Amino acid sequence: MARPQYYAHSTDRDGKLWQLLSDHLEATAARAAAFLESVGLAEFGRTVGLLHDLGKYHDQFQARLRGSKRRFPHSTPGTKIAVERYGSQLGKLLAFCVAGHHAGLANGVNGEKITALKERLEEAVPMPDPVWRQEIALPDKLDPPHVKPRDQDTAGFCAAFLIRMVFSALVDADFLDTEAYYADIENRPPLRGQHPPLAELSRRLDAFLDALQANARPSAVNDLRAEVLAHVRQGAVKPQGVFSLTVPTGGGKTLASLAFALDHAKRCGIDRVIYVIPYMSIIEQTAGVFREALQDGDSGPADFVVEHHSTFDEERIGKRESLQKLYLAMENWDAPIIVTTAVQFFESLFANRPSRCRKLHNIANSVVVLDEVQTLPLKYLRPCIAALDELARNWRTSVVLCTATQPALRESDQFKGGFQNVRELAPEPERLYRALRRTQIRHDGQVADDELANRLSAASQVLCIVNTRRHARELYEQLADADGACHLSTMMCAAHRRARLERVRRRLRDGLPVRLIATSLVEAGVDLDFPTVWRAEAGLESIIQAAGRCNREGRAASGDVVVFEPAPG
Repeated sequence: MARPQYYAHSTDRDGKLWQLLSDHLEATAARAAAFLESVGLAEFGRTVGLLHDLGKYHDQFQARLRGSKRRFPHSTPGTKIAVERYGSQLGKLLAFCVAGHHAGLANGVNGEKITALKERLEEAVPMPDPVWRQEIALPDKLDPPHVKPRDQDTAGFCAAFLIRMVFSALVDADFLDTEAYYADIENRPPLRGQHPPLAELSRRLDAFLDALQANARPSAVNDLRAEVLAHVRQGAVKPQGVFSLTVPTGGGKTLASLAFALDHAKRCGIDRVIYVIPYMSIIEQTAGVFREALQDGDSGPADFVVEHHSTFDEERIGKRESLQKLYLAMENWDAPIIVTTAVQFFESLFANRPSRCRKLHNIANSVVVLDEVQTLPLKYLRPCIAALDELARNWRTSVVLCTATQPALRESDQFKGGFQNVRELAPEPERLYRALRRTQIRHDGQVADDELANRLSAASQVLCIVNTRRHARELYEQLADADGACHLSTMMCAAHRRARLERVRRRLRDGLPVRLIATSLVEAGVDLDFPTVWRAEAGLESIIQAAGRCNREGRAASGDVVVFEPAPG
């Protein structure tokens, strides 16, 4: 008697081009194993890939492929088989992933929107046709995973992180194999991958930096930037872990951190570099710098630099095929360079939906650079630091805490659960602060808006930063008729904000009048260089960041930063 044929996916109703279930399971298993190989969990990936769709070995699911509307819980049988075969510990780890590969990761008990794992394991469902045992060879046993918690208190978090990583490898492998099947049926060319390796990007960066230094005008600031760059790159030979890069504003952190990341990746066999940035304005600026530095002549759009954020502007890419590649890479971060928001990064690490979790396995074996790390939200600081520490501890991830104002995130700073063994990459940060001091900060007391407007009008090039969008708008309206008056706010769309910043930079470069009124969005990391900056009273960190937009290139002996108290009204 002929063995029945079971399928995973269908196209036409006659079944001629349907995907065999065994082919789908083997291909998904191979992808998931490859995703987890660098972290020593290839066998977990392979096993969960084989288990995930075993429930499709049933006539009721095959009937759905032929048009039946009757639902069939095809993920539950594989969930049960995982626990039966591998026990209550390793089996449940796999069971969470199999049970959630469509609906999302569930709680162990007390399910809300998603049925809890305990209920799934107790659910009475038809089990698959035993023929699956002739087509699919599950391993008899699995060795325990190598991951180790930091201490007893973090054991549960460590286990949850392990589940998320295996889940990520499974759902991405499942998505990709299904996508490849339908692309082949529809004769669509592959658009994923095909990126230059990190070693090639490192070569391009070397050439860019050599040209940059050769063309830099002689100055004390540029000499210090060259020193910082050289010293930071020397640190790339250190083993993976947690690093800090503490360099005053204008000291060349962006390119130095990229050079470290690419050098470190070559040294340690790392797959990608992920930049986590707090503000949209810095993301666009940073991604632009990276594309310029890593582009190979006129080879077209640098689609290997993936921006993943809500205001991504596709008009900057132009080429349709490159744009499609970028959107595909946003799904799972399969690209050499990722530039994303802190919100996107951390929400994904704690998400449970398959679409949000696809990228997690690609955070493993990477360099994660947290730019302006002092902006991490205090309310969520503990889980953010716990996730970063876990990535560095168990998932071959190097974390770089990059800022001019380093927050107290170390265990030695009395931060319970803070980072241990953080290695500084910059040469003598305290000396750099002294050498790169280019401003004088003074307090001017309470200033009414009409007086402030008059004083701003009297200056040819001046930046004024206030604390609310309303205040910025009202102050700009009083200056609107002044030559070079500009306004920046987070209410602007990305394209408008980018065009406005470029206009400001051009006028500054050409020595034309420019009077910019802005909110704090221009403070952290935005490359502006004004001779005078006014800053409404705020925290010390904000004032220091505002000062970073003043005399940035050290063209004057000292820039003028004026802190004022806005008059009530």
